[in-house]
Amino acid sequence: MMHNVKSRKHAALRLPRTSLYQAAAMVAGLSLGGPAIADTNDAAGSGADMTQAKSLEAQRVEGNTSTNFKVDQISSPKFTESLLDTPQSITIVSKDLFQQQGATTLTEALRNVPGVGTFYAGENGSTSTGDSIYMRGFDTSSSIFVDGVRDLGTISRDVFNIEQVEVTQGPDGTEYGRTAPTGAINMVTKQPTLHDSISGTYQGGSADRNRGTIDWNHAIGAHTAFRLNVLGQKSGVVNRDDIRNNRWAVAPSFAFGLGTATRVYLDYLHVQQNNVPDGGVPTIGLPGYSSSDTTRPFLSSAARVDPSNYYGTTSDHDKVKQDMFTFIFEHDFNPDLTLRDTARWGRTHQDYLLTSFMGLAADIATPDPADPSTWTIARVLPTFKNQVNTIITNQTNVTANFATGQITHHISAGIELTREKLQTTGEAAIGGTAWPAASIYDPDPNVTGLIYGSNGANGFGKTDTAAAYIFDTLKFGSHWQLNAGIRFDHYTTDYDSTVVCGGRGAPACGSLATGSVVPGVNDRKVGNLLNYKVGLVYKPVSNGSIYADFAISAEPPGGGTMTLSSSANSADNPIFNPERARTYELGTKWELGSGRILLTGALYQTTVTDDVVQGDDGLYYQIGRKRVQGVQLSAVGKITENWQVNAGFTTMNTEISTGPVVAEDGSADLAYTPSKAFTSWTSYRLPFGLTIGGGARFNGEMKRGSDSSIGTPSFVSSYWVVDAMASYPINKSLDLQLNLYNLGNKFYIASINKSGYRYIPGATRSAMVMVNFHF
Repeated sequence: MMHNVKSRKHAALRLPRTSLYQAAAMVAGLSLGGPAIADTNDAAGSGADMTQAKSLEAQRVEGNTSTNFKVDQISSPKFTESLLDTPQSITIVSKDLFQQQGATTLTEALRNVPGVGTFYAGENGSTSTGDSIYMRGFDTSSSIFVDGVRDLGTISRDVFNIEQVEVTQGPDGTEYGRTAPTGAINMVTKQPTLHDSISGTYQGGSADRNRGTIDWNHAIGAHTAFRLNVLGQKSGVVNRDDIRNNRWAVAPSFAFGLGTATRVYLDYLHVQQNNVPDGGVPTIGLPGYSSSDTTRPFLSSAARVDPSNYYGTTSDHDKVKQDMFTFIFEHDFNPDLTLRDTARWGRTHQDYLLTSFMGLAADIATPDPADPSTWTIARVLPTFKNQVNTIITNQTNVTANFATGQITHHISAGIELTREKLQTTGEAAIGGTAWPAASIYDPDPNVTGLIYGSNGANGFGKTDTAAAYIFDTLKFGSHWQLNAGIRFDHYTTDYDSTVVCGGRGAPACGSLATGSVVPGVNDRKVGNLLNYKVGLVYKPVSNGSIYADFAISAEPPGGGTMTLSSSANSADNPIFNPERARTYELGTKWELGSGRILLTGALYQTTVTDDVVQGDDGLYYQIGRKRVQGVQLSAVGKITENWQVNAGFTTMNTEISTGPVVAEDGSADLAYTPSKAFTSWTSYRLPFGLTIGGGARFNGEMKRGSDSSIGTPSFVSSYWVVDAMASYPINKSLDLQLNLYNLGNKFYIASINKSGYRYIPGATRSAMVMVNFHF
């Protein structure tokens, strides 16, 4: 019997209650036992290595002919040390890892980071689109960056031109400015090198999967190179009728001065997507579902709908056009002083229509209670999105290494100037038109009836930011390091909108006709953000570190969306101050096997304050307080030259200490946050060339948000998913690869919407064949 979604408070599958304490003991064991099991490198001799200049040329990922899951250095010059000596939980997902898994999107690559994923399916009609990422209990969708620059838009991001994905957990306001309270995600693009190569892949498999990529790098002379990455894809979604993910993209780039003191990179990215979005499946028939209509109790025992059903129409679309120009200049004045400047202009246009539904008693028709084939659900929520995001920025950074007496300094400082814009065009059904209702058990997308167009509403948001920061890693001999950073941001957010009166949540029309266009929000928010972090590192030996870290960050009104609100309960109302977060972290990191594998463990606690909540008098105040704490463990690298592993485990214990509950079950927990999560992937290359691999993912129980819905499931049960792969080199230039997903054909809920009326099912068992060529 399937136990995936329930309305009572227990899970079908739980890790032992002692897991938290066992994990804490493992962290302590690493800290105390590390020196005994670590490589016997000379700690005293490591000081010279740690004070050597680190050129930005070395930071740019140059590729590798051998597969390696482990990456030693984060790309940003703001992080002055290697991962081993950086006092923060950071996971880097390498290109070799996500390519071996056949991952093609950012969301799929992030499956290698425990507890990070797209767990939230949105409000009722407002289905979440693109990379709607939750991390450690909070929405991180507005904290996605490309080469350190914020990437705007609610779109799905491809990894065809990505070298590595960097996930920094804990407040990152010191590095990036306004961010989500629990971290940020940075995608590092591929860049030209001086090594001629051409490689590519073709993927074919379940759900009409067809995808091809080409990566061509060519050296032009002694110091110049050109690189071209191309993508073409036409694919469905496993076990989801009519959903499509179609896209093509091209990413040319030039590099000048490679191998010299002055380097210039010119990058361009163009992506076009023509997708059919997924509005989900009704939760009718799932455990925890009951009829909200007392006159129709038979709905409580209705059969589960087929999770492959599609309730949209042939008019639904998600069209995306993205352009991004990037200029990077680097100059080494000497081995200890480097200047880097990054300038970018980017524009993303998304045109979106999703035919969605709710599931209220009034939306469900049962003309013949004994014949479910006559039952229908109303397509009452056509959701439109027509928005353009634009960014222009210039980031200047200087890194310097020097000594003051017996103390060495690794400094990174810079200024950033950024303008971000949002333009939305309102669209709506015209003249009361609507789609016909859909059959609950056999929906047909080939319908007509809805006429839609511009309704005259629009919005324009703009945020200007000027920021300055400085980081310094102070090294006191070979055993102690102090990492500190501070950043000051001055921001101005302007928002101007017109809205349609008379609708739900819209202003009253007064003497005007319903549907008239009236002024909306016209407001400005000006303020300053001061973020900082400090970490103390103790190195008992050169290949190990024990650290304590404290960091804060803040997100002002409009910081995540560039829209201001007049709603009294909205954190985007300019009358409120920024929401703030602070994190304490105690951890340890060890490199073993001559640096082949990195083991990490950390205890963390993040507290978010100044949340907007309603007081006893019915007014709203910034007195809300939320907390997430837990353990995070990871291992990445090579156990032997032929055996690689990437594994991570985390716990997320959440609590609302001040303010109303947000979980439907009435607990003080945060929603859309698995209580425990585990991820793993390992591969082994046999002597005759065959590589076999596989992994397992676990997500613990996850609660949905609270609203006025009745009779819908309140949380999603935990689940395990197991994948496998095998690859074999036909010759030195051609490999064949087979990936199998969800070997146990596990039915699970990947995400659920706030009301619990609908959910996105996880992919069932599927297969993919990949042909890889490389010259």
